[in-house]
Amino acid sequence: MTHHMTTQTSTTALKAPTSVAELEELLTTPSPALVEDLAARSGDLVILGAGGKMGPSLTVLARRALDAAGRTGDAVHAVSRWSDPEQADRLRDAGVNVVAADLLAPDADLAALPDGADVVYMVGAKFGTSSAPSLAWAANAALVHDVARRYADSTIAAFSTGNVYPLVPVESGGCSEEHPVGPVGEYAMSCLGRERVLQHAALSRGTKVVTIRLNYAVDLRYGVLFDVASPILAGEPVDLTTGHVNVVWQGYANEVALRSLALASSPATAINLTGPETASVRRLAELLGRGLDREVSFTGEPAPTALLNDATRCHELFGYPQVPLRTLVDWQAQWLAARRPTSGKPPQFAVRDGAC
Repeated sequence: MTHHMTTQTSTTALKAPTSVAELEELLTTPSPALVEDLAARSGDLVILGAGGKMGPSLTVLARRALDAAGRTGDAVHAVSRWSDPEQADRLRDAGVNVVAADLLAPDADLAALPDGADVVYMVGAKFGTSSAPSLAWAANAALVHDVARRYADSTIAAFSTGNVYPLVPVESGGCSEEHPVGPVGEYAMSCLGRERVLQHAALSRGTKVVTIRLNYAVDLRYGVLFDVASPILAGEPVDLTTGHVNVVWQGYANEVALRSLALASSPATAINLTGPETASVRRLAELLGRGLDREVSFTGEPAPTALLNDATRCHELFGYPQVPLRTLVDWQAQWLAARRPTSGKPPQFAVRDGAC
């Protein structure tokens, strides 16, 4: 079923974050359901690629949830190159064991990485690597073979993307997990490669694996809503060619990633992760323009197809996102109107040719 800007209402009024500290607090406060799920598990948690967009907040969330679950003796190991030392220091202050490693380096020693009963795999080359498509394949498909061998006895939750599905009619409501994959372009193909390698590891070694097909996390500092708002702020028209999109609050995405460890299995399983709406980019732009007190103009005609996920199974298992889409739109407008920090890391949801 296709929803247009309708959301599940929350019983608790949510206060818009007015600073990075308040935003981080929202993103890293565990729900009772997450605490309960992690209380049923044991052993150290390893987060590979923890220095990306979602990694730091997911890592702190995990540490706080383990502490609340009474698992203070189980470590959270955050592995990344850590090009931003301040980010690494913040994680150390939160009680996380920070491990510096470039997993794609020719001399990378995966055996030296910490052991973990559970592994969250976040390594990957995103859109924007068209100048070096081989990097996308190395990062997204080849590396995971060695990682899966290193952590053969662990439970692995690996981030993937809804881009492994084909473009589908906007009115379809999106692809469920049963829909045949059909990646468009090398980026999406390399991500499907990651899933296939993990599926092979699950079948050949019995490793428990779940792949998380995410369409698109919103953090206020970056994301689809930021992308839609940017031309409005610049006085430029919003391109409607990609006229519909799925988004989800990043705090929910972080929670689902950790809770999905309980779904991991051999053979591997997959779960779609996004919000319940098929959102109209035109409507998003109109609402953001209103919140920013800016005129909005448009260019292009909405295509009849889009990259869309049906995350019904996710919502049945884990509930609806804590922050509804309409609230996210209001928060995004307030954040940008106040000129609060942004990351400059676009998700490039409007790319339709799958170019890396």
